[in-house]
Amino acid sequence: MDRLIQANGQPHFGIFLQAVGEVNYRDFDFRSPMGRPRGALAKWRRFHQFQYFGLISDQLIGGCALANLSLAGIGFVYLFHPASGRMIERQFKLPLGIGTRFSQHPNSGVCELRSGKNLLRLENHGSEKRLSVELDDGTRIEAAFNELEPAFQPMCLNTPTATDGWVYAQKVAGVRCQGSVQSALGRFDLAAIDAFAHHDWSAGYMRPETFWNWACLSGQAGGQRVGLNLSCGVNETSFTENCFWLDGELIKVDTVRFSYDRNNEMAAWRIQSFDGQVDLHFEARGLHKERLNLGFIASNFKQIFGQFRGELRPNGRPALVIDGLWGFVEDQYVKW
Repeated sequence: MDRLIQANGQPHFGIFLQAVGEVNYRDFDFRSPMGRPRGALAKWRRFHQFQYFGLISDQLIGGCALANLSLAGIGFVYLFHPASGRMIERQFKLPLGIGTRFSQHPNSGVCELRSGKNLLRLENHGSEKRLSVELDDGTRIEAAFNELEPAFQPMCLNTPTATDGWVYAQKVAGVRCQGSVQSALGRFDLAAIDAFAHHDWSAGYMRPETFWNWACLSGQAGGQRVGLNLSCGVNETSFTENCFWLDGELIKVDTVRFSYDRNNEMAAWRIQSFDGQVDLHFEARGLHKERLNLGFIASNFKQIFGQFRGELRPNGRPALVIDGLWGFVEDQYVKW
């Protein structure tokens, strides 16, 4: 599919076999809940986009995100060293997104944030995704993966939200990653430490006030490459993004329930799918969080990294035991 928005101004909805060529949101017939056409300013103000690249291994955990919230450009990057518990993290907030650029082509283009001598850059070139980070403290990250080496089926979907919006999402987890990291935590060759990557490209007209949970893991279990992407709160209208991957094969999962204590961010989580294919426990080991409340924009964001244990039970196949694989869960409230 070349373009997400059709000639009549309406989006294509569904789960797609491959990424769309362009999220052409400016062609969307954006209307109020009462049917009144909205102008260019509202169309710009309400469109939000973000991209995330994560690194997972026993020796190093990392994450980098960029977000275009129209009134602000936001970015963060962190590195966590499980053996020592040490962590490096930086956050950037740029009014009106000055110093950022975002492509609306999920598999073609560059998204980046520049602030002084700091650069966060995410490049998408077909099946290849690349992360580059340069910080003024000497931290350097160069990481990349290719969905074709070996073959991998991403999760690509577009769902309606509220009465007047939609969200396009493109997810990858359970792919091996190459590159290097240099920081105060040490030097790491990502291939040598058997690092895995996951990637999220999302954009659209999300609910003005929303909340979600998310879980992701990547690694090797039972002789297979395993990836997991589960969410609750954003993409459940008609379709869900919930799935896991075994050696690159996408296996769809039904709706999921996240059980946890919102007031104790390092307490254990339980994650179960309605169809019984996922039954996991999560034990927290570290945390990246941000709080922002400017009235018209607010966020309470917790991304927790740790280890999963339990089972994946693909229909008609033996259960796969997950025992200590690293990954993430997320607890996010946002008003935008």
